[in-house]
Amino acid sequence: MRSNGAVSARDVAEAAGVSRTAVSRTFTPGASVAPATRAKVMAAAELLGYQVNNLARGLTRAESGLVALIVAELETPYRALLVSALTSKLQAAGKVAMIINTDRSDASVDAALRQAIGYRTDAAIVLSGMPDRALAELCQRNGLRLVLINRDEELPGAVRIRLDDEQAGATAARTLLRVGCKRPALVMSASATVSLAARARGFLDALSGEGIDPMVAIDGPTHYKTGLALGTDILSRADRPDGVFCVTDLIAFGVIDAARQRFGLRVPEDLSVIGFDDVPQASWEAYNLTTFRQPIPGIVDACVDWLSRPLDETSAKTVYLSADITWRTSVLSLSQRATSTTA
Repeated sequence: MRSNGAVSARDVAEAAGVSRTAVSRTFTPGASVAPATRAKVMAAAELLGYQVNNLARGLTRAESGLVALIVAELETPYRALLVSALTSKLQAAGKVAMIINTDRSDASVDAALRQAIGYRTDAAIVLSGMPDRALAELCQRNGLRLVLINRDEELPGAVRIRLDDEQAGATAARTLLRVGCKRPALVMSASATVSLAARARGFLDALSGEGIDPMVAIDGPTHYKTGLALGTDILSRADRPDGVFCVTDLIAFGVIDAARQRFGLRVPEDLSVIGFDDVPQASWEAYNLTTFRQPIPGIVDACVDWLSRPLDETSAKTVYLSADITWRTSVLSLSQRATSTTA
């Protein structure tokens, strides 16, 4: 007689006339089982609609196959692209992603990690916020591996994946100067993330080295409306900039729309704009944004490759990646600059 509730391995064993162990071995990759026994088990499982309980199996193997993605601002294009790529790669590696949505605060990340420990997840990939050291040590004691994407502090047993954001900021500054911009500006949100701060620092330091004190506009969340508002502010000034580095594409879109729709300015003839992330909208005809491309394939590969290794073969380390510039038409070319100068 089949038990109430979900179909169990015991139900399959009774229907197939084999032992419970034979059912377990049939559904264990690489386990040895006689072909006739396997055929009987698979036929009974198909008839009853049996599915392996991977959570229960994970308890006996001390691993669940679950990986928690701790993330905020899932609605933003870059975050959505990264989460999509991560979940696809994790699934292809035989793991199951569990998304825990946070509010960026370190406290919410701590709560999310404790939740992940409670579900016996094998690992957590932290895309937002930063857990404290004591909690990281608790994760390590519970066998939960940590991957920190664009986080600043080193934590015990964790792998950090960092971009050279500062170098990208410096490249943005040199690019604007090279095409002849005389009044460069920085536009960024008030979100105090490690990545955004590094991009801003690289930009400002490069300009300082050239003896240039740029206009800086900082306010609001990392959204389109922030770019629209800050763009409106800086472009309404008498000494409005002729080149802008925006720390994300979303902010750059707002600045471009402010320039065109509110001031009748031409991009790039009157205003050159550089963004960061290279989200799909950056290539739209409305923007054609020159921007720095997030190395999403590299980030994803580094995460999954590290998590796919046995626990005793992994140790704390930092992986550095670069963000290459993608050239489009939002920055005035040298030939355009020469034409506008002689016109």
